[in-house]
Amino acid sequence: MFRTMNAVQQMARRSICSSARRQVENKVPQKQKLFQEDNGMPIHLKGGSGDALLYRATMALTVLGVGFTLYELAKASFPQKKD
Repeated sequence: MFRTMNAVQQMARRSICSSARRQVENKVPQKQKLFQEDNGMPIHLKGGSGDALLYRATMALTVLGVGFTLYELAKASFPQKKD
């Protein structure tokens, strides 16, 4: 049992320590060019369809939250009569 656990620890340590580092392409200049171009689009939507989806979901949750808050305030303003 101990020998097996020791072997697993060694394999895990080797795979983590000896892995070659990947070279990552620098995408900052392309992103800067995308976000700085003047195309009349708001900055929070320039990232693509994911940004548009996130924006719409945020707006929907905000509207639902405000509606629910107003409903709860109206319900609390007019307490029900006890019989």
